[in-house]
Amino acid sequence: MSTATASIRPGAVLADLLPAAAGARALARDTALVVGGAALTGLAAQFSLPVHGSPVPVTGQTFAALLVGTALGARRGTASLGLYLLAGMAGLPWFSEGASGAGLATLGYVIGMVLAAGLVGALARRGADRGPLRTAGAMLLGNLAIYAVGVPYLAASIHVPLSRAADLGLYPYLLGDGLKIAVAMGALPLAWRLVGRRG
Repeated sequence: MSTATASIRPGAVLADLLPAAAGARALARDTALVVGGAALTGLAAQFSLPVHGSPVPVTGQTFAALLVGTALGARRGTASLGLYLLAGMAGLPWFSEGASGAGLATLGYVIGMVLAAGLVGALARRGADRGPLRTAGAMLLGNLAIYAVGVPYLAASIHVPLSRAADLGLYPYLLGDGLKIAVAMGALPLAWRLVGRRG
């Protein structure tokens, strides 16, 4: 174990490795992380591919939301995705395909992302982003949280049974989710190893 890895306090997430700050400087740093995480999610949402017959596009939005939650931890991650949700509902066009507003059929997925960011952030504080298999488990649970809200919300919004909403807003995306999880399995543990080597 490297000196840097050994010196990282238990329960740390990647954002905690930034230079320490206190008082107003700590608040400014955390605010920048929260706003930056929301902006990253909004940017990733613009990488969008429509799915024939479904109102739910394939985007980089969910992947970004899970990475933000994992890197920032539960409190800052939830705040970041909460900001993303509220600003988009208020009219900022940074949901998928430049959409905004509170009446979108896909809004449930964004609400689910807020919950997922908190969940994966809490798991990251328990070391879930330090190894490939633990990272995969955290990302899987995060995706389940998103679908647990998004699919029922979609069903209610477009007035279809839950099974039909799953056909439209769940099953076509599982392969892509698997690929995103595979990327996270490599990227997050690698980030921790690089931090150790820098020490």
